[in-house]
Amino acid sequence: MTSRPGSAVPTDATMPRPPAEPTEQVLRPDELRRFTTAERWVHRTTAVTMMVAIVTAAFLYLPQLAELVGRRRLLVTVHEWSGVLLPLPLAVGLGFRSVRADLRRLNRFRPEDHGWAWRAMRHGTRRAGPAGKFNAGQKLYAAFVAGSTLVMVGTGLILWFPHLAALDVRTGATFVHDWLALVIGVLVLGHLRMAFKDPESRHGMRTGRVGRAWARREHTLWEREERPQDEGGPAGD
Repeated sequence: MTSRPGSAVPTDATMPRPPAEPTEQVLRPDELRRFTTAERWVHRTTAVTMMVAIVTAAFLYLPQLAELVGRRRLLVTVHEWSGVLLPLPLAVGLGFRSVRADLRRLNRFRPEDHGWAWRAMRHGTRRAGPAGKFNAGQKLYAAFVAGSTLVMVGTGLILWFPHLAALDVRTGATFVHDWLALVIGVLVLGHLRMAFKDPESRHGMRTGRVGRAWARREHTLWEREERPQDEGGPAGD
């Protein structure tokens, strides 16, 4: 540090700057920001909690797997708590603007989504046409998982505290819980299969960044929204 003549106070030009607050990594010109850190952590923690619930359920209900486990009571406890905690990551994520913005996108089924879903059923997702940040399949999957999670938590609490409900209610809760768990397991496996077939999509969820070329091919309408105005993006207000 240096000082001006006649002053013992260091000049502003040589004062050490405070460390910058942590921010998202700078994007390259050929990249787009797909998910923020908050969005990625909501997805990761929800995925881990969901997988713990599914795996423990498999060990509890499949005889071939149940024989491999000695401490069944521990598995039951882990399954109960992982199920109850499933909605927590999203509930915490609601405090972040980016998470709320994506929820609005997921909850809005636009005209192009109807066309995408129809073409996907006829020709497959690769030829389904333009989509926004989330295609119709992703929106339907998110809606089903969100709704079924609430049902699973509700029926699970009835099974956890059986003295709070009548026998016929517990019987119905068991039926719904078991069959809905099977449907969720199949859908999650399908979700993982789609993710493993698309490395760039996994990269986007891992780092928050995707290539513009991938976005233009898979989520054309979203890529168009993200362009600067002078490059054909949406005009401002």
